[in-house]
Amino acid sequence: MARQTQVSAQISETTRSLMERYVRRTGIKKGHLIEQALVHHLQALDELPAEYIICPRIVVSRRTGEEMLRQADSAEPTAALRELMRDGD
Repeated sequence: MARQTQVSAQISETTRSLMERYVRRTGIKKGHLIEQALVHHLQALDELPAEYIICPRIVVSRRTGEEMLRQADSAEPTAALRELMRDGD
């Protein structure tokens, strides 16, 4: 068995809540979940090209966020998007 070491990290309440729910639902230990998640993530970072890695959170200013929402609400689909969505019909 591989030698183990302890690490400490601060996580958000949201992440903690998600972890707690998953642990209760599946019955696996938190340490095992964290180990597997970290190994999985690090392997993906190693094996996938960087341009295909998508950050789970993107931080923008309030002004930028409001502008993004405004654009999303008023945006009309392009012809290319319509064609893409129609492709399966």
